[in-house]
Amino acid sequence: MDNNNNKSINIELNEEVAQGVYSNLVVITHSSSEFVLDFVRVMPGLPKAQVKSRVILTPDHAKRLLLAMQDNLAKFEANMGPIKLGENPQEQPLPFPMNFGGKGEA
Repeated sequence: MDNNNNKSINIELNEEVAQGVYSNLVVITHSSSEFVLDFVRVMPGLPKAQVKSRVILTPDHAKRLLLAMQDNLAKFEANMGPIKLGENPQEQPLPFPMNFGGKGEA
């Protein structure tokens, strides 16, 4: 019997990390040996945006992440309906909306 199928890993999630980090933009760069994902929070009316988290992946893990995201998005859309990125969901995604669609009032 193959013992590789019986291996498991215990994943620990501490309280601080469990809170998560909000991001509304990701900048992806890569070299021959790694992919770098910088998760950014862009706030309306502010000229600067701050990287809130950086994740560095090997190319094979980046591919696994892509496949996992595709699978999870398909499951989400099967339950919740299509995610619309613009007026025509079949078109290429729109550029990131830097104006956030209007002015807020207090």
